[in-house]
Amino acid sequence: MVVPPLLRAVIMGPPGSGKGTVSARIIKHFGVKHLSSGDLLRDNMQKKTEVGILAKAYIDQGQLIPDHIMTQLMLNELKSLDRCNWLLDGFPRTVAQAEALDKECHIDTVIDLDVPFETIKCRLTARWIHPASGRVYNLEFSPPKVQGIDDITGEPLVQRDDDKPETVSKRLQAYDAQTKPVLEYYRKKGLLKSFSGTETNKIWPHIYAFLQTKLPDVSQKDAAIPR
Repeated sequence: MVVPPLLRAVIMGPPGSGKGTVSARIIKHFGVKHLSSGDLLRDNMQKKTEVGILAKAYIDQGQLIPDHIMTQLMLNELKSLDRCNWLLDGFPRTVAQAEALDKECHIDTVIDLDVPFETIKCRLTARWIHPASGRVYNLEFSPPKVQGIDDITGEPLVQRDDDKPETVSKRLQAYDAQTKPVLEYYRKKGLLKSFSGTETNKIWPHIYAFLQTKLPDVSQKDAAIPR
């Protein structure tokens, strides 16, 4: 029996582009291991590992975590996934990180969620949360029953600083400046596969069809209607 080669994929997209939703669907349908730099950082900071303490010091000062720290963190974690199909999320964020990753492993494909910034601004600024439970509401497509109030507890909802209009604009500008060169780096290598649109549910079938050419659908449900 021929063993298919392992898939090494990266997902990219601005904050609010639907990366979390798409990643969850890829995991469900194709059984890949998902490695998120944000999750890994939070885990290391919580456990107060050497890298976690170092990373927190930069974040607390409002600085970007240097490339060598992020690279060390992610590559160490990837060693434990050498026999798995995997999807990287939030890494690489700079060309230096992409080059360091290339030295360690061959990337097969880079999925780019190309969502217009105006759509993202509307999406993120419409997001409100219930801090105690983490419940998320969106004023456009999943609003609370009473404006500004959590459905279950009746407590007030808040808007995260990250989701305030001025912050969203800054985050998108930073993503653009930092990540465009990485997209260009992978485009030149012929690895970039961009999926454009304004709705995750409309972009997803195209991503699903593309990944089906690389991996079998392992989910139990009817694969004809991937959700």
